[in-house]
Amino acid sequence: MLPKNLANEEETQNPALENLQQLGELRMPESTSNIYCLTIVGQIEGHQVLQPQAKATKYEHIIPQLFAVEQNPKVEGTLVILNTAGGDVEAGLAIAELLGSLSKPSVSLVLGGGHSIGIPIAVSCQKSFIAPTATMTVHPIRYTGLVINGHQQFEYLQKMQERVVRFICSHSKIDEEGLRHLMFKTGELAQDIGTVLVGQEAVDTGLIQAVGGLKEAYKALLDMIPEGSEDNKPKA
Repeated sequence: MLPKNLANEEETQNPALENLQQLGELRMPESTSNIYCLTIVGQIEGHQVLQPQAKATKYEHIIPQLFAVEQNPKVEGTLVILNTAGGDVEAGLAIAELLGSLSKPSVSLVLGGGHSIGIPIAVSCQKSFIAPTATMTVHPIRYTGLVINGHQQFEYLQKMQERVVRFICSHSKIDEEGLRHLMFKTGELAQDIGTVLVGQEAVDTGLIQAVGGLKEAYKALLDMIPEGSEDNKPKA
């Protein structure tokens, strides 16, 4: 067994061990893949910082990543993996709008959950998948905190709700009437209105295109990349 001082010295000189301690994962070998993997996890943080103990995806981190994807000629496709409870509406819409405006192929995969404002992000990609056990909660926009001038605030929320509805309907196969029916359904959620969709149910409603996992999502993205990029694809 190494003396304590030597053990500490060895830890500081071992990047893999330090990465395991700090991030809970070993540093993986760098790859030259033409696919960029973007993860949307925890809560989507907007203009207000969440509590330190909350897992969060910061939209100011995602925006430059998507710009880099669009700008980098070596990146030919984006795989978006979601496991989010939702969060800030405008931050979520900003991410969804950027994904929807990428010139390169994009595929989304909902794992665990893609709730609330995570739904526009999930449908913003050109192809969308959901795991068989993953869930999506469809509900109207909520507001927390002090409300001043209730009538004006209600109109503002209505306009924001319209933005979300229009985006989802324009990027999926669900129509506005069907989406609103899911949003305002009563009796399914104990203390709220809305609908929980599990796996195939999300596909049946038209929100998501197919049930699948990483294998199916990855293959679909490779199939969307132009044939001229064959040299960059993994070999069997």
